[in-house]
Amino acid sequence: QVQLVESGGGSVQSGGSLRLSCTVSGRTFSSYDMGWFRQAPEKEREFVAAIKWNGESPTHADSVKGRFTISKDNAKNTVYLQMNSLKPTDTAVYYCAAKPTYTATYNYWGQGTQVTVSS
Repeated sequence: QVQLVESGGGSVQSGGSLRLSCTVSGRTFSSYDMGWFRQAPEKEREFVAAIKWNGESPTHADSVKGRFTISKDNAKNTVYLQMNSLKPTDTAVYYCAAKPTYTATYNYWGQGTQVTVSS
């Protein structure tokens, strides 16, 4: 059973920074592609960033490109999302997700961590 636990959320002012972490246990972390998603109140969950199992090919949504950076440390079974220049529109619950690299669908999800950005 794969378990994902996020941490690092909180409240910051506009322009501030946060780093989210997601630690994975239960299976071979290094073989999983990882992603970050977010869901704002009354909105659908949206893609934020993703990274391949080997730490290559990071991708970011246009809305966060240049401000957020995803990274993966296989030695620590952890994926990170560094968030800089935060805006009130970044306010959401952030979820990390994992999938075997040979599949298209994220199979495993964390419980989410709240990020609140005030103006």
